[in-house]
Amino acid sequence: MTTFTDAAVIVERNLLTVRRIPTLLISATIQPLMFVFLFAYVFGATFGGGAYREFLMAGIFTQTVVFNAAFTTIGLANDMSAGIIDRLRSLPMSRLAVIAGRVGSDMLLGALGLAVMVVCGLAIGWRIRGSALDAVIAFAIIGLFALAMAWVGAVTGLAAPNVEVAQSLGFLWMFPVTFLSSAFISAQSLPGFLRPIAEWNPVTAVATAARQKFGNAAPPDFPPATGWVAEHAVGYSIGCSLVILAVCIPLSLVLYRRATA
Repeated sequence: MTTFTDAAVIVERNLLTVRRIPTLLISATIQPLMFVFLFAYVFGATFGGGAYREFLMAGIFTQTVVFNAAFTTIGLANDMSAGIIDRLRSLPMSRLAVIAGRVGSDMLLGALGLAVMVVCGLAIGWRIRGSALDAVIAFAIIGLFALAMAWVGAVTGLAAPNVEVAQSLGFLWMFPVTFLSSAFISAQSLPGFLRPIAEWNPVTAVATAARQKFGNAAPPDFPPATGWVAEHAVGYSIGCSLVILAVCIPLSLVLYRRATA
């Protein structure tokens, strides 16, 4: 309970920063809108119009939660550079709470961005074709993956020596992981060795699971998703998220102790 209480204090501290500097909300809200309109109308005109926009939204949701890990990466690196972590370390509080508080506040900002994207998606013609329960499961899968990505961001931020390096390291893994997947295209259309990499990519699994639950089919000229991951997308995406959490939470504590030693 002490850990949860301490983490809640850190969440409140981070959200107060956002309230005092409202421009921090720009990345959480405007950037997702840019991606939605860019891919929906620039790529959509080539890949099938309205059918592609329905296919796209689950990928955009997944891509956004991956990119939101940058908030945690840069936030923790900035706290380390500014000496805030040293002040927190001098207090009788849980080490895990320091990192979990940053993750929690960034998750709340990410949820705001996701809500904005849902409204934007509905405005451009995206619809949830499945049941209400299926939609809840889809958003729960995306939320669990967002939590896993936030902890990956925490590991990256704690491993970086400064904010500039943290930002570079963050985008170094985000772009290939996101774009080498079926977030925006069918993985079956990729050539050679790229295809199995994309098929087993957790981003592909999360996007595929969300599409299945939303009832959003691929455009007619897209090769259908096949293989074990496509057939077990829900279970595989949940399993990947849990494995990432099981690895990154202890690793972040190790890096936290090392960075503050």
